[in-house]
Amino acid sequence: MAAQHRSQSDAKPRGIHWLALVLLVLVWGSSFILIKRGLVFFSSLEVGAMRIAISFLVLSPLLIKHLKKVPLSRLKFFILAGIIGNGLPPFLFAIAQTQIDSYMAGVLNALTPLFTLLVGILFFGTRSRWLNVAGVVIGLAGAIGLLTMANDGQVNSIFYGLLAVAAALCYAINMNLIKRYLSDFSALTITSVVFLFIGIPSLVYLLAGSRMLNTLASEPGAWAGFGYIALLAIVGTALAMIIHNWLIKQTSALFTSTVTYLMPIVSIMWGVADGEAFLVSYLASIALILAGVYLSGKKRERG
Repeated sequence: MAAQHRSQSDAKPRGIHWLALVLLVLVWGSSFILIKRGLVFFSSLEVGAMRIAISFLVLSPLLIKHLKKVPLSRLKFFILAGIIGNGLPPFLFAIAQTQIDSYMAGVLNALTPLFTLLVGILFFGTRSRWLNVAGVVIGLAGAIGLLTMANDGQVNSIFYGLLAVAAALCYAINMNLIKRYLSDFSALTITSVVFLFIGIPSLVYLLAGSRMLNTLASEPGAWAGFGYIALLAIVGTALAMIIHNWLIKQTSALFTSTVTYLMPIVSIMWGVADGEAFLVSYLASIALILAGVYLSGKKRERG
């Protein structure tokens, strides 16, 4: 089975795979402006929990059918994928965006391919060339430069930027987990089951431990904010994760992670349109990040 997975991941991506990649770029590149809109009315914890809970509710009709396909011995990998890849990032990005611009979160998310390679080397037996490792170093240098310039070296602001970096690391770990341990399950099975373990706690928190219902009842415009998060959850999380997990299975974790190449462009366009300050001097650091992403995946062998 391992040989079969390896040969499948080495196959050259076809047109349908590139089309799915572009769709993910547009959807996920718009995620950060939607988070920003939701944060106008709701706390970062509420925004993260709403994103997860709504995705869970949308996917719940699929749950009974697909949960039966998961042996108990494999359930631990679904729990890990749920927590690391789908549970932590919504909260990390929401908290980060209370202090950094939405486009900044989108740009830092571009570190995902670098971490995908790094995690693969350290924990999943992925082989790499020196050029790939150099790409990781260059990309991280660009991220450090961007965080420092954009936040004027202020430690507190840089910390919030690092939360977005941590979210990218979570995505990278999740990609490797899915490719190594869950690639024999369908994309629908993976997506619906992983949300079971994070969806119910998020729903309980929203209904019993948060102020979401009070805000919706008393704040003018709060339903619009809820709508932005619902759009993000339904299209940007539930449906996009199905496509994402399918793409990992059909191609490779690294190819799928390159969705972040163009995501920064989409998020920057939304940020500038929304009046966020973007300096030309940032382009050098962003170029380093993208160059690092390119080098990290150049003619890389898989273990």
